[in-house]
Amino acid sequence: MFDNTALKGLRVIDFSRVVAGPYSTMLLGDMGAEVIKIERPGVGDDSRSWGPPFLGEVSTYFLGLNRNKRSVAIDLAGEEGAEVARALVRGADVVVESFRPGVMDRLGLGYDRLRELNPGLIYCAISAFGQDGPYRERPGYDLMISALGGMMSITGTPGGEPVKIGVAMIDVATGLHAALGVVSALHHRTVTGQGQRVDVSLLSTELAVLVNAASQYLIGGSVAEPQGSAHANVVPYQAFPTSDGHVLLGSPNDKLFRVLADALGRPEWKTDPRFTTNDARITHRDVLIPLIGEITRAESAAHWVDVLSRAGAPVAPINRMDAVFKDPQVQHLNQVAEVEHPMFGTLPVVTSALRLSETPPVVGEAAPRLGQHTREVLERCAGLAPRDIDRLVEAGVVEHRPPTDDSSAPQPVVSDERLPSPWPIRAANSGAL
Repeated sequence: MFDNTALKGLRVIDFSRVVAGPYSTMLLGDMGAEVIKIERPGVGDDSRSWGPPFLGEVSTYFLGLNRNKRSVAIDLAGEEGAEVARALVRGADVVVESFRPGVMDRLGLGYDRLRELNPGLIYCAISAFGQDGPYRERPGYDLMISALGGMMSITGTPGGEPVKIGVAMIDVATGLHAALGVVSALHHRTVTGQGQRVDVSLLSTELAVLVNAASQYLIGGSVAEPQGSAHANVVPYQAFPTSDGHVLLGSPNDKLFRVLADALGRPEWKTDPRFTTNDARITHRDVLIPLIGEITRAESAAHWVDVLSRAGAPVAPINRMDAVFKDPQVQHLNQVAEVEHPMFGTLPVVTSALRLSETPPVVGEAAPRLGQHTREVLERCAGLAPRDIDRLVEAGVVEHRPPTDDSSAPQPVVSDERLPSPWPIRAANSGAL
Protein backbone atom coordinates (compact mmCIF):
# COMPACT_ATOMS: atom_id res chain seq x y z
CA MET A 1 0.00 0.00 0.00
CA PHE A 2 2.88 2.34 0.84
CA ASP A 3 6.49 2.27 -0.33
CA ASN A 4 9.24 1.41 2.14
CA THR A 5 7.02 -0.12 4.80
CA ALA A 6 7.57 -3.38 6.67
CA LEU A 7 4.36 -5.07 5.50
CA LYS A 8 4.22 -3.73 1.95
CA GLY A 9 2.51 -6.20 -0.36
CA LEU A 10 0.54 -7.88 2.42
CA ARG A 11 -3.24 -8.06 1.98
CA VAL A 12 -5.54 -8.29 5.01
CA ILE A 13 -9.28 -9.02 4.78
CA ASP A 14 -10.78 -7.53 7.92
CA PHE A 15 -14.16 -8.90 9.01
CA SER A 16 -13.79 -7.43 12.50
CA ARG A 17 -15.67 -4.58 14.10
CA VAL A 18 -15.84 -2.47 17.27
CA VAL A 19 -12.36 -2.05 18.84
CA ALA A 20 -10.02 -5.05 19.28
CA GLY A 21 -10.04 -6.25 15.67
CA PRO A 22 -10.06 -2.82 14.03
CA TYR A 23 -7.21 -1.71 16.30
CA SER A 24 -5.12 -4.73 15.27
CA THR A 25 -5.76 -4.19 11.56
CA MET A 26 -5.05 -0.46 11.89
CA LEU A 27 -1.63 -1.38 13.27
CA LEU A 28 -1.05 -3.68 10.28
CA GLY A 29 -2.23 -0.93 7.95
CA ASP A 30 0.17 1.55 9.52
CA MET A 31 2.98 -0.86 8.69
CA GLY A 32 1.99 -0.89 5.04
CA ALA A 33 -0.45 -3.80 4.71
CA GLU A 34 -3.43 -3.31 2.43
CA VAL A 35 -6.41 -3.67 4.77
CA ILE A 36 -9.79 -4.36 3.17
CA LYS A 37 -12.51 -3.76 5.75
CA ILE A 38 -15.69 -5.79 5.18
CA GLU A 39 -18.78 -4.01 6.54
CA ARG A 40 -22.54 -4.50 6.57
CA PRO A 41 -24.35 -2.51 3.87
CA GLY A 42 -26.29 0.45 5.26
CA VAL A 43 -24.90 0.05 8.78
CA GLY A 44 -21.20 -0.68 8.77
CA ASP A 45 -19.02 -1.21 11.79
CA ASP A 46 -20.94 -0.73 15.06
CA SER A 47 -18.55 1.99 16.15
CA ARG A 48 -19.59 4.24 13.24
CA SER A 49 -22.62 5.12 15.40
CA TRP A 50 -20.79 5.41 18.75
CA GLY A 51 -21.31 9.07 19.43
CA PRO A 52 -21.63 11.91 19.76
CA PRO A 53 -19.25 13.41 19.00
CA PHE A 54 -19.77 12.90 15.29
CA LEU A 55 -18.11 14.35 12.23
CA GLY A 56 -20.86 14.47 9.65
CA GLU A 57 -22.31 10.95 9.46
CA VAL A 58 -19.58 9.11 11.35
CA SER A 59 -18.39 9.05 14.95
CA THR A 60 -14.97 10.29 15.96
CA TYR A 61 -14.62 6.92 17.71
CA PHE A 62 -14.65 5.14 14.34
CA LEU A 63 -12.33 7.70 12.78
CA GLY A 64 -9.73 6.99 15.45
CA LEU A 65 -9.63 3.23 14.79
CA ASN A 66 -9.88 2.74 11.04
CA ARG A 67 -7.30 4.74 9.13
CA ASN A 68 -5.38 3.14 6.25
CA LYS A 69 -8.26 0.83 5.28
CA ARG A 70 -10.50 0.26 2.28
CA SER A 71 -14.21 -0.16 3.05
CA VAL A 72 -16.15 -2.79 1.12
CA ALA A 73 -19.82 -3.27 2.05
CA ILE A 74 -21.03 -6.87 1.53
CA ASP A 75 -24.12 -8.65 2.82
CA LEU A 76 -22.53 -11.84 4.15
CA ALA A 77 -25.85 -13.40 5.19
CA GLY A 78 -26.56 -14.69 1.67
CA GLU A 79 -24.50 -17.20 -0.29
CA GLU A 80 -23.77 -14.72 -3.07
CA GLY A 81 -22.26 -12.23 -0.62
CA ALA A 82 -20.25 -14.97 1.06
CA GLU A 83 -18.91 -16.04 -2.33
CA VAL A 84 -17.78 -12.47 -3.03
CA ALA A 85 -15.95 -12.49 0.31
CA ARG A 86 -14.34 -15.85 -0.49
CA ALA A 87 -13.14 -14.42 -3.81
CA LEU A 88 -11.33 -11.69 -1.87
CA VAL A 89 -9.81 -14.22 0.54
CA ARG A 90 -8.33 -16.28 -2.31
CA GLY A 91 -5.79 -13.53 -2.96
CA ALA A 92 -5.24 -12.49 0.66
CA ASP A 93 -2.50 -13.19 3.19
CA VAL A 94 -4.46 -12.59 6.38
CA VAL A 95 -8.06 -12.75 7.58
CA VAL A 96 -9.06 -11.09 10.85
CA GLU A 97 -12.55 -11.67 12.28
CA SER A 98 -14.27 -10.95 15.57
CA PHE A 99 -17.63 -12.69 15.31
CA ARG A 100 -18.89 -14.99 18.04
CA PRO A 101 -17.44 -18.49 17.69
CA GLY A 102 -19.28 -20.46 15.02
CA VAL A 103 -20.69 -17.49 13.09
CA MET A 104 -18.01 -17.48 10.39
CA ASP A 105 -18.47 -21.23 9.93
CA ARG A 106 -22.21 -20.74 9.41
CA LEU A 107 -21.47 -18.03 6.84
CA GLY A 108 -19.17 -20.38 4.94
CA LEU A 109 -16.17 -18.26 5.93
CA GLY A 110 -14.65 -20.34 8.72
CA TYR A 111 -11.00 -21.29 8.88
CA ASP A 112 -11.42 -24.82 7.53
CA ARG A 113 -13.35 -23.60 4.49
CA LEU A 114 -11.01 -20.69 3.75
CA ARG A 115 -7.76 -22.61 4.08
CA GLU A 116 -9.01 -25.00 1.38
CA LEU A 117 -9.13 -21.95 -0.90
CA ASN A 118 -5.88 -20.46 0.40
CA PRO A 119 -3.57 -22.92 2.21
CA GLY A 120 -1.09 -20.21 3.20
CA LEU A 121 -3.77 -18.08 4.86
CA ILE A 122 -3.20 -16.62 8.34
CA TYR A 123 -6.63 -16.62 9.99
CA CYS A 124 -6.90 -14.54 13.18
CA ALA A 125 -10.06 -15.13 15.22
CA ILE A 126 -10.75 -12.58 17.98
CA SER A 127 -13.45 -13.44 20.50
CA ALA A 128 -14.59 -12.44 23.96
CA PHE A 129 -14.04 -15.72 25.79
CA GLY A 130 -12.24 -18.01 23.34
CA GLN A 131 -13.34 -20.41 20.64
CA ASP A 132 -14.55 -23.09 23.04
CA GLY A 133 -15.54 -23.54 26.65
CA PRO A 134 -18.72 -22.83 28.65
CA TYR A 135 -18.81 -19.11 27.78
CA ARG A 136 -18.06 -19.33 24.04
CA GLU A 137 -21.60 -18.31 23.03
CA ARG A 138 -21.85 -15.34 25.39
CA PRO A 139 -21.69 -11.82 23.98
CA GLY A 140 -18.74 -10.02 25.52
CA TYR A 141 -17.32 -6.53 25.41
CA ASP A 142 -14.35 -4.87 27.07
CA LEU A 143 -16.36 -3.78 30.12
CA MET A 144 -17.78 -7.24 30.82
CA ILE A 145 -14.37 -8.88 30.43
CA SER A 146 -12.81 -6.24 32.68
CA ALA A 147 -15.31 -7.24 35.35
CA LEU A 148 -15.13 -11.01 34.95
CA GLY A 149 -11.34 -11.11 34.57
CA GLY A 150 -10.60 -9.08 37.68
CA MET A 151 -9.38 -5.76 36.30
CA MET A 152 -12.28 -3.79 37.78
CA SER A 153 -11.65 -5.35 41.19
CA ILE A 154 -8.28 -3.57 41.37
CA THR A 155 -9.33 -0.30 39.71
CA GLY A 156 -10.77 2.61 41.69
CA THR A 157 -10.47 3.77 45.28
CA PRO A 158 -10.54 1.56 48.39
CA GLY A 159 -14.14 0.99 49.47
CA GLY A 160 -15.55 2.76 46.42
CA GLU A 161 -17.77 1.57 43.59
CA PRO A 162 -16.27 -0.55 40.78
CA VAL A 163 -14.52 1.65 38.23
CA LYS A 164 -13.63 0.91 34.62
CA ILE A 165 -10.44 2.08 32.95
CA GLY A 166 -11.00 5.31 31.01
CA VAL A 167 -10.47 3.71 27.59
CA ALA A 168 -11.09 0.17 26.33
CA MET A 169 -7.67 -1.11 27.37
CA ILE A 170 -8.59 -4.80 27.24
CA ASP A 171 -9.74 -4.33 23.65
CA VAL A 172 -6.58 -2.41 22.80
CA ALA A 173 -4.33 -5.01 24.44
CA THR A 174 -6.21 -7.75 22.57
CA GLY A 175 -5.61 -5.88 19.32
CA LEU A 176 -1.89 -5.71 20.11
CA HIS A 177 -1.79 -9.45 20.86
CA ALA A 178 -3.69 -10.17 17.64
CA ALA A 179 -1.26 -8.11 15.55
CA LEU A 180 1.70 -9.84 17.20
CA GLY A 181 0.11 -13.24 16.55
CA VAL A 182 -0.43 -12.38 12.89
CA VAL A 183 3.14 -11.17 12.39
CA SER A 184 4.50 -14.26 14.18
CA ALA A 185 2.40 -16.55 11.98
CA LEU A 186 3.57 -14.69 8.87
CA HIS A 187 7.19 -15.31 9.84
CA HIS A 188 6.42 -19.00 10.33
CA ARG A 189 4.81 -19.06 6.89
CA THR A 190 7.91 -17.46 5.40
CA VAL A 191 10.03 -20.25 6.85
CA THR A 192 7.68 -23.19 6.22
CA GLY A 193 5.10 -22.03 3.68
CA GLN A 194 2.40 -23.07 6.12
CA GLY A 195 -0.58 -20.92 7.11
CA GLN A 196 -2.27 -21.24 10.48
CA ARG A 197 -5.03 -20.07 12.77
CA VAL A 198 -4.38 -17.43 15.43
CA ASP A 199 -6.81 -17.45 18.34
CA VAL A 200 -6.90 -14.52 20.76
CA SER A 201 -9.61 -13.61 23.25
CA LEU A 202 -10.33 -10.61 25.42
CA LEU A 203 -10.44 -12.82 28.51
CA SER A 204 -7.08 -14.47 27.82
CA THR A 205 -5.58 -11.07 27.11
CA GLU A 206 -6.86 -9.62 30.35
CA LEU A 207 -5.37 -12.49 32.33
CA ALA A 208 -2.06 -11.95 30.52
CA VAL A 209 -1.94 -8.24 31.39
CA LEU A 210 -2.81 -8.63 35.08
CA VAL A 211 0.97 -9.05 35.58
CA ASN A 212 1.86 -8.32 39.24
CA ALA A 213 -1.76 -8.59 40.43
CA ALA A 214 -1.87 -12.14 39.05
CA SER A 215 1.52 -13.21 40.39
CA GLN A 216 0.72 -11.60 43.73
CA TYR A 217 -2.16 -14.07 44.03
CA LEU A 218 -0.79 -17.13 42.21
CA ILE A 219 2.59 -17.07 43.95
CA GLY A 220 2.03 -14.98 47.05
CA GLY A 221 -1.55 -15.95 47.85
CA SER A 222 -2.56 -12.31 48.27
CA VAL A 223 -5.71 -10.91 46.64
CA ALA A 224 -5.10 -7.44 45.19
CA GLU A 225 -7.47 -4.62 46.17
CA PRO A 226 -8.13 -1.24 44.58
CA GLN A 227 -5.49 1.31 45.59
CA GLY A 228 -6.69 4.48 43.91
CA SER A 229 -3.58 5.97 42.33
CA ALA A 230 -1.33 4.18 44.83
CA HIS A 231 0.71 1.03 44.24
CA ALA A 232 0.44 -2.11 46.33
CA ASN A 233 4.15 -2.90 46.08
CA VAL A 234 5.90 0.48 45.86
CA VAL A 235 5.73 3.40 48.31
CA PRO A 236 5.50 6.28 47.62
CA TYR A 237 4.04 5.92 44.13
CA GLN A 238 0.77 7.84 43.75
CA ALA A 239 -0.98 11.19 43.39
CA PHE A 240 -0.53 13.82 46.08
CA PRO A 241 -2.54 16.98 46.74
CA THR A 242 -1.19 20.40 45.77
CA SER A 243 -2.53 23.91 46.19
CA ASP A 244 -4.30 23.70 42.82
CA GLY A 245 -4.93 20.01 42.20
CA HIS A 246 -2.74 16.93 42.30
CA VAL A 247 0.67 15.78 41.15
CA LEU A 248 1.94 12.25 40.59
CA LEU A 249 5.26 11.37 42.21
CA GLY A 250 7.00 8.18 43.19
CA SER A 251 10.14 6.40 44.31
CA PRO A 252 10.40 2.96 42.69
CA ASN A 253 13.67 2.28 44.53
CA ASP A 254 15.50 3.37 47.70
CA LYS A 255 17.97 5.63 45.86
CA LEU A 256 15.13 7.60 44.31
CA PHE A 257 13.43 7.89 47.67
CA ARG A 258 16.56 9.60 49.02
CA VAL A 259 16.45 11.98 46.05
CA LEU A 260 12.78 12.69 46.81
CA ALA A 261 13.45 13.27 50.51
CA ASP A 262 16.08 15.91 49.69
CA ALA A 263 13.86 17.57 47.09
CA LEU A 264 10.98 17.79 49.58
CA GLY A 265 13.27 19.33 52.21
CA ARG A 266 13.19 16.30 54.50
CA PRO A 267 16.74 14.86 54.40
CA GLU A 268 16.16 13.21 57.80
CA TRP A 269 13.83 10.71 56.08
CA LYS A 270 16.88 9.16 54.40
CA THR A 271 18.02 7.67 57.72
CA ASP A 272 14.64 7.17 59.37
CA PRO A 273 14.34 3.36 59.81
CA ARG A 274 10.62 3.59 58.96
CA PHE A 275 11.46 4.83 55.46
CA THR A 276 14.93 3.62 54.46
CA THR A 277 13.70 0.60 52.46
CA ASN A 278 10.66 -0.03 50.34
CA ASP A 279 9.56 -2.82 52.69
CA ALA A 280 9.68 -0.38 55.60
CA ARG A 281 7.85 2.30 53.64
CA ILE A 282 5.06 -0.16 52.78
CA THR A 283 4.77 -1.08 56.45
CA HIS A 284 4.60 2.60 57.44
CA ARG A 285 2.58 3.77 54.42
CA ASP A 286 -0.07 5.33 56.68
CA VAL A 287 2.61 7.52 58.27
CA LEU A 288 4.64 8.51 55.21
CA ILE A 289 1.87 9.34 52.74
CA PRO A 290 0.21 12.02 54.96
CA LEU A 291 3.63 13.55 55.68
CA ILE A 292 4.35 13.93 51.97
CA GLY A 293 0.84 15.30 51.39
CA GLU A 294 1.34 18.02 54.00
CA ILE A 295 4.40 19.23 52.09
CA THR A 296 3.02 19.03 48.54
CA ARG A 297 -0.23 20.77 49.51
CA ALA A 298 1.67 24.00 50.19
CA GLU A 299 2.64 24.61 46.54
CA SER A 300 1.14 24.27 43.07
CA ALA A 301 1.38 21.19 40.88
CA ALA A 302 3.56 23.12 38.42
CA HIS A 303 5.94 24.03 41.26
CA TRP A 304 6.46 20.40 42.23
CA VAL A 305 6.85 19.24 38.63
CA ASP A 306 9.61 21.82 38.21
CA VAL A 307 11.36 21.19 41.55
CA LEU A 308 11.24 17.41 41.46
CA SER A 309 12.17 17.19 37.78
CA ARG A 310 15.28 19.29 38.36
CA ALA A 311 16.18 17.08 41.33
CA GLY A 312 15.85 13.92 39.25
CA ALA A 313 12.83 12.53 41.10
CA PRO A 314 10.03 10.86 39.08
CA VAL A 315 7.11 13.29 38.80
CA ALA A 316 4.32 14.14 36.37
CA PRO A 317 1.34 16.45 36.13
CA ILE A 318 -2.06 14.77 35.84
CA ASN A 319 -3.06 16.17 32.47
CA ARG A 320 -6.48 16.38 30.85
CA MET A 321 -6.69 15.75 27.11
CA ASP A 322 -6.43 19.46 26.32
CA ALA A 323 -3.12 19.62 28.22
CA VAL A 324 -1.77 16.31 26.92
CA PHE A 325 -1.54 17.42 23.31
CA LYS A 326 0.04 20.75 24.28
CA ASP A 327 2.76 19.08 26.34
CA PRO A 328 6.21 19.85 24.86
CA GLN A 329 7.40 16.24 25.00
CA VAL A 330 4.20 14.98 23.37
CA GLN A 331 4.64 17.57 20.63
CA HIS A 332 8.31 16.64 20.25
CA LEU A 333 7.35 13.01 19.64
CA ASN A 334 5.42 14.23 16.58
CA GLN A 335 2.76 11.62 17.15
CA VAL A 336 -0.21 13.59 15.86
CA ALA A 337 -0.48 13.69 12.08
CA GLU A 338 -2.97 15.18 9.65
CA VAL A 339 -4.80 13.09 7.08
CA GLU A 340 -7.12 14.16 4.30
CA HIS A 341 -10.68 12.89 4.41
CA PRO A 342 -12.60 13.21 1.12
CA MET A 343 -15.72 14.53 2.87
CA PHE A 344 -14.37 16.38 5.90
CA GLY A 345 -11.00 17.75 4.84
CA THR A 346 -7.95 17.65 7.07
CA LEU A 347 -8.27 15.58 10.25
CA PRO A 348 -5.77 14.99 13.07
CA VAL A 349 -4.99 11.43 14.19
CA VAL A 350 -2.66 9.90 16.76
CA THR A 351 0.01 7.98 14.88
CA SER A 352 1.68 4.65 15.58
CA ALA A 353 3.87 4.37 18.69
CA LEU A 354 6.39 2.27 16.74
CA ARG A 355 9.68 3.69 15.50
CA LEU A 356 11.45 1.62 12.85
CA SER A 357 14.64 3.05 11.37
CA GLU A 358 14.28 1.49 7.92
CA THR A 359 10.56 0.83 7.48
CA PRO A 360 8.66 3.37 9.56
CA PRO A 361 4.87 3.19 9.90
CA VAL A 362 2.85 5.49 7.69
CA VAL A 363 -0.40 7.31 8.37
CA GLY A 364 -1.58 7.81 4.84
CA GLU A 365 -5.37 7.72 4.62
CA ALA A 366 -8.25 8.71 6.85
CA ALA A 367 -10.87 6.17 7.91
CA PRO A 368 -13.08 5.38 4.88
CA ARG A 369 -16.69 6.08 4.24
CA LEU A 370 -18.91 2.98 4.39
CA GLY A 371 -18.61 1.18 1.05
CA GLN A 372 -16.22 3.79 -0.32
CA HIS A 373 -13.95 1.27 -2.04
CA THR A 374 -16.40 -1.50 -2.93
CA ARG A 375 -16.17 -1.16 -6.71
CA GLU A 376 -12.43 -0.64 -6.88
CA VAL A 377 -11.59 -3.53 -4.54
CA LEU A 378 -14.01 -6.06 -6.07
CA GLU A 379 -12.69 -5.35 -9.53
CA ARG A 380 -8.99 -5.30 -8.58
CA CYS A 381 -8.85 -7.94 -5.83
CA ALA A 382 -11.77 -10.27 -6.57
CA GLY A 383 -11.57 -10.12 -10.36
CA LEU A 384 -15.21 -9.07 -10.84
CA ALA A 385 -16.25 -7.29 -14.03
CA PRO A 386 -17.92 -3.87 -13.71
CA ARG A 387 -21.24 -5.28 -15.00
CA ASP A 388 -21.15 -7.99 -12.32
CA ILE A 389 -20.52 -5.39 -9.65
CA ASP A 390 -23.43 -3.34 -10.99
CA ARG A 391 -25.69 -6.38 -10.66
CA LEU A 392 -24.53 -7.03 -7.09
CA VAL A 393 -25.18 -3.42 -6.17
CA GLU A 394 -28.67 -3.53 -7.67
CA ALA A 395 -29.43 -6.77 -5.81
CA GLY A 396 -28.28 -5.28 -2.49
CA VAL A 397 -25.53 -7.86 -2.09
CA VAL A 398 -22.91 -5.12 -1.99
CA GLU A 399 -23.03 -1.38 -1.49
CA HIS A 400 -20.87 1.34 -2.96
CA ARG A 401 -20.81 4.95 -1.82
CA PRO A 402 -18.67 7.46 -3.69
CA PRO A 403 -16.34 9.18 -1.22
CA THR A 404 -17.56 12.71 -1.92
CA ASP A 405 -21.26 12.13 -2.55
CA ASP A 406 -22.44 13.50 0.78
CA SER A 407 -25.52 15.45 -0.26
CA SER A 408 -27.76 13.36 1.99
CA ALA A 409 -25.34 13.03 4.89
CA PRO A 410 -25.73 15.10 8.07
CA GLN A 411 -23.55 18.16 7.89
CA PRO A 412 -20.82 18.87 10.45
CA VAL A 413 -21.82 21.14 13.29
CA VAL A 414 -19.44 23.67 14.81
CA SER A 415 -17.86 22.25 17.94
CA ASP A 416 -18.83 23.23 21.46
CA GLU A 417 -16.42 25.95 22.61
CA ARG A 418 -15.60 23.87 25.69
CA LEU A 419 -13.76 21.41 23.47
CA PRO A 420 -10.15 22.36 22.71
CA SER A 421 -10.52 21.09 19.14
CA PRO A 422 -10.59 23.17 15.96
CA TRP A 423 -12.46 20.39 14.19
CA PRO A 424 -16.22 20.65 13.46
CA ILE A 425 -17.59 17.98 15.77
CA ARG A 426 -20.69 17.65 17.91
CA ALA A 427 -19.55 17.73 21.50
CA ALA A 428 -20.63 15.26 24.17
CA ASN A 429 -19.19 13.01 26.83
CA SER A 430 -17.88 9.90 25.15
CA GLY A 431 -16.01 6.98 26.68
CA ALA A 432 -14.95 3.53 25.64
CA LEU A 433 -17.50 0.76 25.92
